[in-house]
Parts: sequence; C-alpha cells; structure tokens
Amino acid sequence: MAWSAGWSTPVTSRTSRAGPRPIAWTRSGWQSSPNAACSGPRSCPRNRSVKLRDLTRARAVMTHERTRHKQRTEKLLEDAQIKLSTVIADIFGVSGRAMLEALIAGERSPKALADLAHGTIKASHSTLAEALTGRFEEHHAFMCRMLLDTVDYLTVQIDKLTARITLRLTELSTTEDDEGPGQGTLMPITDTERLDEIPGVGPSTAQVILAEIGLDMSVFPTAGHLVSWAKLSPRTLQSGSKNTSGPTGKGNPWLRGALGEAAISAARTDTFLDARYRRIIKRRGHMKALVAVARSILVSVWHLMNDPTTRYRELGADFHTRNLDPHRKSRDLVHQLNALGHDVTLTPTAA
Repeated sequence: MAWSAGWSTPVTSRTSRAGPRPIAWTRSGWQSSPNAACSGPRSCPRNRSVKLRDLTRARAVMTHERTRHKQRTEKLLEDAQIKLSTVIADIFGVSGRAMLEALIAGERSPKALADLAHGTIKASHSTLAEALTGRFEEHHAFMCRMLLDTVDYLTVQIDKLTARITLRLTELSTTEDDEGPGQGTLMPITDTERLDEIPGVGPSTAQVILAEIGLDMSVFPTAGHLVSWAKLSPRTLQSGSKNTSGPTGKGNPWLRGALGEAAISAARTDTFLDARYRRIIKRRGHMKALVAVARSILVSVWHLMNDPTTRYRELGADFHTRNLDPHRKSRDLVHQLNALGHDVTLTPTAA
C-alpha cells in the first residue's frame, strides 16, 4: 500500500480515480479485475485502459477549449456590431467561415460578403447584408485571425486524438462476429458501434463510456453495481424512522458528463428513452428525469458489454402504452373525472 506525500491518506485502488472500484481482496491487495495481475506494463489491460482514458479526457478538454475560442470569436464579432450568429446557425460552417476570411482579408462591403453565402443558408441576401453591416476594424481582423488559427489547430489535435482512440479501442476490443452480433454482416461489429445503437449515444460518447468503465464487465457483477459506482442510483437518507431521498453523489465526472449529454439527446428522440423521460418529468422534474434516462443508458451499456453477442433492441415510444392495464387506466380516468364533478358511466364498445 502506497502513501501520498503530505496528508496521511493511503493511496489504494479505492481512493484512486484511475478506474473502477475493486471487488475482491487477495493477499496482494485489492484487485479491480481478474486481469489486475499482469506480467508487464505493455501486456496489462489495466495500463492500456488508463492510457485510453488519458486520450478521451484530453480530447474532451480540447473540445471544450475549442468551443471557448469559438464563443470568443462570436463575442469579437458582436463587439464589431456584426450580427452574423443571428442569421447563420453555425458561423464556422462553409458560408460563415468564408465570410470571416473575407472580413480578415479586408472586405468590408456587406453585399459582397453576403454573396459568399451558399444555397443552404435560409436567410435572404438582404438579411445577411444587414447582419454584416458593422465596424469591423484592423484590430478585430488581427484578433479574429488568431482565434481562427487556434480553432483550426485544436481541430487537428482532436482529430489526431480521435484516430488514436479508435486504434486503442480496436486493440482492446474482443467482440467477434462469428456467433451473433454481425448477423449477416460481412465485417465484425465493434463495441463502439454496438453502443452507438443506443439512442443519444454517438461514437464519441461511446468511446468515452468504454474508456471510463472499461471493457471487462467482470468488475461489476450486475448492472446495479455499475450504476451505483457511477452514482446514478437512487439514494435514501435514514434518520431514525424517517426515510428521505438524497442526492445521487458526485461519481466519475467524465462518465456523468458523457451520459448527461446522451440523456439530453435521447430525450429528443421518438424512442423508449424519450417516453421514459416524459413520464418522469411530470412528477420529478427535468434534472431527475435526465438522471433516470442516463441510468437506463448505463444499464443498457452493461448488458451489451457483459455479453458480446447482445445487440440493442428498441422497445418503442409506445412501450408503456402497450403494456399498461386497460382496466386500471380506465379506473384512474374515471376517478379524475369524478373529482372534477362529473358522473361517468362507461359502456364497452362492440367487438
């Protein structure tokens, strides 16, 4: 057991945030998985997982930094009274970038700048010319050039990290297509592609989830263990005979951030997760509904990773409607009408 310098807190696998909590105690200490004892640093799956997390977290930091520089560019345009973001959804798209480059090069005519818009821009030519009318000076051109160069540099670095993350996941992945997942496909399906089938989960989010929880689900005996480790399970606070609900906890911020983004995206789809979100938001609120959806996504991830032959199956947005008790639903609706002062008599329709 190693001790940290300064505070007398033992640095164990329980206090370290490098990976999942261990599940077994041996004479050599806590083990996070059967693969914890490795013959060397290169062959150890745990070390490869740590390196994978370094890559995904570095990409997340650079993505946030790129977003921050994009926001500073928009603020710079606002300072020059250029209202380009009000008429173009993405000022860093093909049309917006062409206008920015023209402004930096010295073009100040609003009509000439508006002519650079492509056919996908919904705003009219006159609206674009009005939005591009401002006081864009040499100082703004200098600052805008620096910000755009930084955005381009970060984009290149993010692409490099994404390529390396894909390579590392390919090396760690053990999914085979011989006994199930492919089901007629010519190429093996990867773990990232299987997680990508979950509504709200994209390739980047799937990579972050795999990097944070690992590919070996023997660390978590059940889906409940994984959800509890991620701090997404309901929490009860007991005080005497009183039981109250409490916050779920902090958990892994990188994993919770990825699951939160996936839950927000899933809540806007016509799927089972969207139906779950809409059922819970009525009585529990927006944030708790998102946590519930994130928990459902993580449970699906555990089942997919625990069995390499499993594929995600969409239950449908009408799952709850198809599986409810019609007599109970009719009784509840009658009680609601009675509470409003109506006397209701139900007559069954002819079959």
